[in-house]
Amino acid sequence: MAITDWHENDRPREKLLKFGPHSLTDAELLAIFLRVGIKGKSAVHLAQDLLDYFGSLDALLKADQTTFCQAKGLGEAKYVQVQAILEMSQRHFKAQLQHGQAMTQPESVARYLSHQLGFEHREQFVVLLLDQQHQLIHTQTLFVGTLNQATIHPREVLKVALDHHAAAVILAHNHPSGDPTPSAADHRLTQLLVNALSLVDIRVLDHFILGDSGRWHSFAQQGQMP
Repeated sequence: MAITDWHENDRPREKLLKFGPHSLTDAELLAIFLRVGIKGKSAVHLAQDLLDYFGSLDALLKADQTTFCQAKGLGEAKYVQVQAILEMSQRHFKAQLQHGQAMTQPESVARYLSHQLGFEHREQFVVLLLDQQHQLIHTQTLFVGTLNQATIHPREVLKVALDHHAAAVILAHNHPSGDPTPSAADHRLTQLLVNALSLVDIRVLDHFILGDSGRWHSFAQQGQMP
């Protein structure tokens, strides 16, 4: 049965317009992106096949060009579209932070950082540099480590903060394992950088850890900032 023969509340596009994007399953969202299915499969059924093939929507979005294009129903044009969508999302969330939402909306920070770090297979340490109004000045990736560990040098964090005349910073790094739970080393690092930056009157507002599938941990939100 074609999607056009389904009840309108079950059709992905109509369902989105009537109930909002959050009401759709991953397969339904992907079906809207695909627009059409293949012979013998509706776009929704093709989307579910692709989710089964990749394991999750997150894994599909993270796939490299070769892996992505090898999947039935996808290809270079779809890969380009996905990359464009991801970049537009990243710029959208960055714009929100540039209008002072860095502390009032930690979810916006997490979404921005998830696009920045969520697709990385190696641990990376990033600093968000903020002005007096906590608006984003600049995002700087300072360290790239192995799959398990990045070596963080406080002097480099201090240098980039001073170079951009930051009044405050937000620290962030990813856990390639997928679990954003902070380790004892993460707590020690946070304390070390809070102490170092306080010497030059720069506040550390938060430390985010990014996992997979949109999972994240905020030290400030959990009351864990030193």
